[in-house]
Amino acid sequence: MALCPAVVQGASGQVERVNYSRDIRPILAGKCFVCHGPDEGSREAGLRLDLATAALEPADSGLAAIIPGDAEHSELISRVNSTDKYEQMPPSETGKSLSEEEKSLLNAWIDQGAVYTAHWSFRSVEPVELPDVELPDADETAESQHPIDVFVKTRLELDYLTMSPPADRAVLIRRLYLDLLGLPPTYAAVQDFIADESPGAVERLVDELLASPHFGERWGRHWLDLARYADSNGYLGDELRPQAYRYRDWVIDAINRDLPYDRFTIEQIAGDLLENSTISQKIATGFHANAMVNTEAGVDREADRVIQTVDRLSTVGTAWLGLTIGCAECHTHKYDPITHAEFYQMYAFFNGLEADRQVIQTLPAPVEDPQKKAARLAKMEELATLLKSTLKENTFGKEQILEQALEILAIHGSDRTETQKESLDLWRDDLDKQSREWTNEYEKLGQQQPKPVEVVALSIRERSQPRDTFIHHRGDFRQPGPQVEPGTPAFLPPLQPRGERADRLDLARWLVRPDNPLTARTAVNHIWQHLFGQGLVDTEDNFGTTGSEPSHPELLDWLATSLIEEGWSRKKLIRLIVTSQTYQQSSAFRTDLHEVDAQNRLLGRQSRFRVEAEIVRDLALSAADLLYPKIGGPSIKPPLNSRITQVSRNQEWKVSAGADKYRRGMYIQFRRATPYPMLTTFDAPATTSSCPEREHSNSPLQALAMLNDSVFWECAQQLGLRTAALGDVALQEWLTYAFRTALSRDPSSEELARLETLAAEFESLTLELSDDQIDQLLKLESDGKSVSQDAPSQTSTNAATLSPRQQVVRILISRSLINLEQFITRE
Repeated sequence: MALCPAVVQGASGQVERVNYSRDIRPILAGKCFVCHGPDEGSREAGLRLDLATAALEPADSGLAAIIPGDAEHSELISRVNSTDKYEQMPPSETGKSLSEEEKSLLNAWIDQGAVYTAHWSFRSVEPVELPDVELPDADETAESQHPIDVFVKTRLELDYLTMSPPADRAVLIRRLYLDLLGLPPTYAAVQDFIADESPGAVERLVDELLASPHFGERWGRHWLDLARYADSNGYLGDELRPQAYRYRDWVIDAINRDLPYDRFTIEQIAGDLLENSTISQKIATGFHANAMVNTEAGVDREADRVIQTVDRLSTVGTAWLGLTIGCAECHTHKYDPITHAEFYQMYAFFNGLEADRQVIQTLPAPVEDPQKKAARLAKMEELATLLKSTLKENTFGKEQILEQALEILAIHGSDRTETQKESLDLWRDDLDKQSREWTNEYEKLGQQQPKPVEVVALSIRERSQPRDTFIHHRGDFRQPGPQVEPGTPAFLPPLQPRGERADRLDLARWLVRPDNPLTARTAVNHIWQHLFGQGLVDTEDNFGTTGSEPSHPELLDWLATSLIEEGWSRKKLIRLIVTSQTYQQSSAFRTDLHEVDAQNRLLGRQSRFRVEAEIVRDLALSAADLLYPKIGGPSIKPPLNSRITQVSRNQEWKVSAGADKYRRGMYIQFRRATPYPMLTTFDAPATTSSCPEREHSNSPLQALAMLNDSVFWECAQQLGLRTAALGDVALQEWLTYAFRTALSRDPSSEELARLETLAAEFESLTLELSDDQIDQLLKLESDGKSVSQDAPSQTSTNAATLSPRQQVVRILISRSLINLEQFITRE
């Protein structure tokens, strides 16, 4: 594949047009920077190749690795061409020897002057002019076309390629529904769209979908992957976070109301630091509260806090900057210009965080029995007297802090601040055995005090006493080095703190400054990825020097500029992209494209890929008319095989009552140690870290899940009985109805014929089954209730004219349709 002409032979046979960023940096980053890059700790022979000033200076040997214009006498060329195992670079034992083409590029680059240029993503985003070139269609000009199409067609022309024809209207509306809502269109909606040939039909449909409240669910789920959202702490203890969903609700609402991306950023990173911050803005900081928390017995609390802090920094680096910042935790980054000290300067922004809760509503406390209350308070007074008497006899001054300790002990454990917990632990450590027993009993009695019921949301806040931040030698917090203050990497625009010491709000505003070269590009790439299956930069988590070059750098910058100029509007950017011919192309395979561009990086066609795990379930529920469309709220528990709950920490998995169990997949309770199996089968992320791109695997286990999982079986039953409700109609009529309901389109004559054959096979199969077996197929495996007893909408299943065996045939056909590859594929 030739995205850019890396090597071009001139008339003299010499290699021409060598570009450092495109052609040379990837070679040096992949083969040389580990020993001759930014990390001074691993740098060999005093040679640094990632900076021009350092690379042109003599190394420890006294020889210059690079002599601009003179490759023949440059030590770098001599070493890469050497066959002496003691002289050859990279050393043969590293397995990173250069190819002849790479050697030729290095040689040509040095002869051409060894010009260094900044890495593409580290350069400022500059306004981009639309290409002024001759386009394939003679009656078209750059001004008359969609800007995105101009960039894409221009790039395709370099390889004598053209865009694919527009997708079929039925395919296009399904694509838009799946991309923008994650739900399928009804057959009627598809027919209406096909019939609407008026100008602006696509734009009207897009506007309708962008205004749907389900848009926030679809794109909120994308963001939750980046935010590593889960409903539990993780690790072995994996305690549930029953209030975590309020952050999820905030994300859905923010995206639905198109909260500008810069505000979306600021409120999540530092909403608590905004002047007169609202509860909503504080709930947004639940982004940081998504970090895993180790609550196991004997855990080192400080070690866990440090791990959480590193995670918060790494997540911000991935989600907003597209950088592998975490690689600098133990040493200077091996490839990108992020020093070990700069990592801890950024770490300092998050080093003072502690868990907080936002009280949304307070309900009255239950009334305590008067006699029990009197007995409890009397016993507490007795214990307090014993403690005061004992501590007074000691000379260590313990009695001076007793009153403070007793006040903390009377506070419910979940309401104590981190500072209070630390103070209490230190005080307890100095107590004798008897005093510790009295203290524990006092605390237990204090916890029995009924408390008002608070409706809360998880958030974070700054510690009352700021922590000093030190560089951790080799990443070990037990080996502190020099102290550092909050700051940002020197290769990026300078931070502009509001006060003497920078804080998270300064960091958040720095991220979304127009001169920050990474944030807008990363945001655009995330959005593009979800609309095309891959980003313009296909290493979504790595915009650094070892990441990929953008396939269309000018288009990426043009879109990044547009995002900023349009007020950081996510919806406007998505509308811009999906109204382009590039987006609306057919995804059909083309041999001419495949020969030149097997990965479709040039965008000569649309992409075809399986939808995400949650959407797989949503599609099945929608086809069965079971989906409960409620927006937001607590997480749900769909049916789960009892064999799984018996060996996991989900043993108390009580299936959600009524229609709630039919809510969208994004609301399924996700417990990190034992996640819902169907989600992981279809590649849902583990949520232990930020996930900018999900895997797309294709395994037999997925087909087995859709055939046998109780949720999908119930959907097949319900869809089958919906067709049975048609009564004793012609075979082709109910088959067509089932097909339309599942796939939103009419079957072809060939597809209908194959369904007729399959129906005949199922009819023969049912004759071999006993009445009990037939009856079992009409019952739910999970609880034995009749099909759709808890369904949110009661679809008529009055099929008295059909025998139970005929009903089962329709269920089995529905099961086959739901298990089709195209049912879960976005084209």
